Amino acid sequence: MIALIQDLNIEDKLKNAPDSNYEIGIFIGSMIPFIVLVTLAYLMYYYNKKNQDNNL
Repeated sequence: MIALIQDLNIEDKLKNAPDSNYEIGIFIGSMIPFIVLVTLAYLMYYYNKKNQDNNL
């Protein structure tokens, strides 16, 4: 929810980057929320699938 409120302009950050390591950090930082959401979705699917199989 906070990410939607914040106005992040990655292109400006990359233009003002001191070196290439900063660019890598920005890329990793922008991918972390997606990785967390995908992991959470998978865990929910796995948990529900396991419970469904046990109830049969």
